Parts: sequence; C-alpha cells; structure tokens
Amino acid sequence: MSIPAYDEVRASVTPRALATEAVHAGRDDLARQGLHAPPIDLSTTYPSYDSRAEAARIDAFAATGAEPEGPPVYGRLGNPTVARFETALARLEGTESAVAFASGMAALSAVLLARASTGLRHVVAVRPLYGCSDHLLTAGLLGSEVTWTDPAGIADALRPDTGLVLVESPANPTLAEVDLRAVAHACGSVPLLVDNTFATPVLQRPAEQGARLVLHSATKYLGGHGDVLAGVVACDEEFAGRLRQVRFATGGVLHPLAGYLLLRGLATLPVRVRAASANAAELAGRLAADPRVARVHYPRIGGAMVAFEVHGDPHEVIAGVRLITPAVSLGSVDTLIQHPASISHRIVDADERRGAGVSDRLLRLSVGLEDVEDLWQDLTGALGAAVRV
Repeated sequence: MSIPAYDEVRASVTPRALATEAVHAGRDDLARQGLHAPPIDLSTTYPSYDSRAEAARIDAFAATGAEPEGPPVYGRLGNPTVARFETALARLEGTESAVAFASGMAALSAVLLARASTGLRHVVAVRPLYGCSDHLLTAGLLGSEVTWTDPAGIADALRPDTGLVLVESPANPTLAEVDLRAVAHACGSVPLLVDNTFATPVLQRPAEQGARLVLHSATKYLGGHGDVLAGVVACDEEFAGRLRQVRFATGGVLHPLAGYLLLRGLATLPVRVRAASANAAELAGRLAADPRVARVHYPRIGGAMVAFEVHGDPHEVIAGVRLITPAVSLGSVDTLIQHPASISHRIVDADERRGAGVSDRLLRLSVGLEDVEDLWQDLTGALGAAVRV
C-alpha cells in the first residue's frame, strides 16, 4: 500500500532538501493522476472478486507484515491516505519506512509489544521522558521491565533479554539533551528508540546518528494545529513489518482524516518550526535575564520549547496568562503553557520526578507563531502576578 513516488529513481540519485521533501513527499504521484490535493480514502473495506488471491495476500501480510501489493484489503491493514503520510515522514526522517498509529502512546505500545513478542521484555531507559511513557514502562502494563539509568550507564544496564533502549532528546519537560551517537554506540545490537517529538526532523534526524527507531507524538509539531491525535514510528522496513502486525492485531489504527491532516501539516513543518524556534530563543533570553525567573532550560539545538523555573508560585503564572493558552500538549501554532509536576508528569513518582530535574516550580512553554512582543507582554504580566501573590 506504499504510495509510488514520481520520478523516484531521480529523487534517490539527487537528494532533495528537507523543505522540498516536506512539500512533495507522499504527493509525488498526484500530478500524473490529474490531482493537486491528496484524496481522502474513508473506506473501511475494499471489494475483491478473487478470494484466493485475497487469501494469499493476507497470508503474506501475516508472515512478514509487508504492505500488501495491489489494492487495499481492509482498513486495519492499511489505508492509502495514511500511507501517504507514512511515506512522507519516512523521507523526512531518512528511514526506509514509517508506521502510523492512533496516538503517540499507541505507537510506543506497539514497539514494546513487538519486542516482547520475541521474548525481549527488558527496556533500558533514560529519564526524563514524557510522563505517560515513564508510567507505561514503570507500571509494566505491557509486561515490560525497565531499568532506569543515565546515558553513561546504558552499556552496563544491558541484559540478554534487553529488547530496547529508550531516550528522549530534547527531553520532556526539562529539554535535557543526550549525545545520540554515543548512546547508539553504547546500545550495541539492541535497538535504540529516540523520541524526536520536540526536535522534529527539522532540527535532528536520529536515524543518521544510529537510532533504529524514531518515535513521534504526531499530535504535536507534525500536525501542528492542535486538531489531530496521532503517533508514528520511523524505522527500517523489517521493524515496520512487525509494527504493522501489532497494529493490525491491536487495532491502534490512524483514521484517514487524521492521516490527511498530518500530511498537510508536514508541508509547513520546516517553516513553522523555524519561526516558532526564533520566538522561543528570544523568550528564553528574556526569561534568563528576568530576576523573577530562577532558571531557564533551552536546548542546544534550539527548538520551540522553553522550560523555566520561577521564584514565585508557578500556579499563579498559569492563572495569569491571557494570550497564552494554559493547556497540555504542545507544538501548535499558538503558544501553550503548563505545569508539568501537576499535569504531564503528575503520574510519575514525585521523588523520581524531582530526581529527573522536574521541579515543582518548573513551567513548560510551547512557543507558537504569535508576535514575540505580544507573548512577552503576556508572560511578564503573569510573572508579575505570581510575584505579588
């Protein structure tokens, strides 16, 4: 069900720039079909008058998880609109394939299940991670066992039954970064999964640094407008086959309309990320110079996320914003702020949360595309309210 790329041979010989891929990947065949916008295929099932051939295609999928040749079979095996997004994201991340899911957590769950199905239930992970990712591993909800370590301890934490090493860089919510190439080397033959949600392929491509799996909560920057819930794993085709089988068995499929919105979101991803990053860098500098702010966290690679710790009451900052939206999630065109210890990371044990650098006075700011002066006026007013209280 992969989407044929127009002039694919030429594209492989002459690599296209990221901005060009963002606009054209997954859409290369449209002009030949007399189309400009990609179609949305909402079918859940597809007719076939050759039941023997259909059975053979389903058997082939069951054996390898490879995308069925020819027309679609059933919505749970794959969808042409979603496949366009998968093709485009794989091109942007520089991997052979990508597999989309109903959410970022569904994507991570599929990876864990795929490894556990081969008897490799042990995971080595580096904190901080997104709070629900942390909880999924710690609680062992999928039968996994986790060893938490710092990047320097990864090699020593590996066991014969280790199936995965998981890091997030920049990390949620402290924006801590790890040396992905060094971590990949420490993993040896164990697959490294990098959560690249905050950076996006605009700022870093973990596969180029040795990661076998690249995870995105596509809800965030890939969609970019706060109106789609999705997850995706970019990887080699062998692992993609296993993920498709898990997706088929568990039903964590992405709706075609979400696939369409994500493909549309990718077209503006480089422009959005760079513009929001410029705003974020400016705000990070102003926050660092503000005596009401105790500490600012901003990644070396840049990006649109800023974390900062305040001297006053962080809850009053949340209550004091008017232009900025106090809400969970991130990566939208508008600016969002939240208190991780109360919301995104509340599910993590308090001592472990603080040990990972998520203090009770930390605020996480997802910077959008508004004018930076308007954002600063709103922020400085909210900081003033917090100090007065």
